[in-house]
Amino acid sequence: MFYWSNLLGFATTSALLISGVFLIYVVVLVVSYLRRDHYEPGDSRNFDWHFLVPCRDEESVIGTTIAYLRENFPRAHVWVIDDASEDSTGAIVSAHASRDKQVHQVRRLLPNARTGKGDALNAAYRVLSDWIHPSRPRDRCVVAVVDADGRLSRNALAACASARLFGDDSVGSVQVEVRMVNRDVRRPYPDAGRLRNFFGRTLVRLQDVEFRTAISAMQVSRRKVGTVGMGGNGQFTRLSVLDELDQGAGPWRGSLLEDFELGVHVLLTGHRTEYCDDAWVDQEALPQLDRFLAQRTRWAQGTIQCVRYLPTLWRSRQISNVGVLELSYFLAQPWLQLLGTVTYPLPVIAFVNNLVLYPSQTMIYLGNGGFVLFSIYVVIGIAQFAVWGPVYWRRTERAYGFWRCLGWGIAFSFMMYLFYLTAWRALGRVVRGQNGWAKTRRNREVDVLGPVSRDS
Repeated sequence: MFYWSNLLGFATTSALLISGVFLIYVVVLVVSYLRRDHYEPGDSRNFDWHFLVPCRDEESVIGTTIAYLRENFPRAHVWVIDDASEDSTGAIVSAHASRDKQVHQVRRLLPNARTGKGDALNAAYRVLSDWIHPSRPRDRCVVAVVDADGRLSRNALAACASARLFGDDSVGSVQVEVRMVNRDVRRPYPDAGRLRNFFGRTLVRLQDVEFRTAISAMQVSRRKVGTVGMGGNGQFTRLSVLDELDQGAGPWRGSLLEDFELGVHVLLTGHRTEYCDDAWVDQEALPQLDRFLAQRTRWAQGTIQCVRYLPTLWRSRQISNVGVLELSYFLAQPWLQLLGTVTYPLPVIAFVNNLVLYPSQTMIYLGNGGFVLFSIYVVIGIAQFAVWGPVYWRRTERAYGFWRCLGWGIAFSFMMYLFYLTAWRALGRVVRGQNGWAKTRRNREVDVLGPVSRDS
């Protein structure tokens, strides 16, 4: 009993210390986020804007996306990459390009197609690079990545043209805030029952909470250390910086996290990356748990792949010491989650063991302060993520009320623990040498086509 009592105390105290340190980190994020600076918009006419839209079997959304971009950003060029689509994507894009000289179609054909989003973007970059007239200053050309279902806010170009963003010649890339376009859809499954729709719309809402609070707060804090990360949707980069990164292989590399990877390379060139939450891009959230887990497994695997850049980052003189530590912490996330699946359950395992084998002694332990220690452990484990619910209420969604947002925050804490599972799934794929990935179907495609494959 003495051994298990000590184990319970040690496990609870250790997990509590780890959780406490992370809670302090979260508090710092919350404070910096709520006190963040807002940037004055600039004149978008000072730059040439080019949207790269990678597509593979996107007939359900690509037509409306092209129309949206052309209507709201009439000076910009739209470059749609048809990655050997098997549906009518190519025909839709071709029809737009035939009647609008600012819509361009980049065709990729098998067997050289479907090799990843990075390769598709590289193909468009090469075509765009050759198309740009030599007289145009390439540092005044800005290339934006927009997903096939992406909806940039109408102020996006003016916001990115701010004197503190692309108006500053040292800034190489800018990432705008990401929001979930279907966050207010009450019935993500029109033909299903109330319980399934409740779960689906809650999962969608939690993804909106994640991107508009926790991830946005991390990006705001990264401004101070110069390590803002790039996302795959709403990512803006100077053409001249892409030229520096090209080196014959293309600016985008082979990681499953090609967006973050690009940002790392931008930093290594000595350029700054910035974050703009005064503008945003709307994208679809996933209401299905299996698709959500598959998506996050892909992101975790991409992060594991990017660990290879750690030696380069530590040797680089272009990134501050604090910046290197922040990037190292981000790249360590999957490994910390793997460790957490062993560390965090220990107090619970030890407690259950003691309660079953030594019930009377366990009750004495709880009465002598163990209950308080254990309760603090549980509360902190939830509070470190649940805090984003009230932040979400204050920052974005006051119409829903404080208590509903607090409920979303508590649910968000449980969603975050799913990432321990995706970390193990990602490691399994790495060990098995599985580096490819199938396209994630749009929600309307799932409704029409039925269940998705585990890698979608």
